[in-house]
Amino acid sequence: MSTSDSEMDGKAPVAAWCDDESLHVKLADGRQIATPIWWYPSLLHASHTERNTLELMYTGIHWPGLDEDLSIDGMLTGWKSTDAKPPAVAAE
Repeated sequence: MSTSDSEMDGKAPVAAWCDDESLHVKLADGRQIATPIWWYPSLLHASHTERNTLELMYTGIHWPGLDEDLSIDGMLTGWKSTDAKPPAVAAE
């Protein structure tokens, strides 16, 4: 096994789920990461069921009904869609 393969083993997703605010992923090495759902417009505009109908891949997550794929490396480095728009902040 090469160094990159062994490094990826720890980053492989073992569980993933979405709530109304975040995409949560548990990695093989025990880390849990969460990214804002607004980073991914296709997930933001999907139903709860569509968001949580997903397939874990060795390097990321696939949503077959949405034709969306996200890599763990992208999530860890803070990648977001070029179409992502932060939610409006309510005026105080």
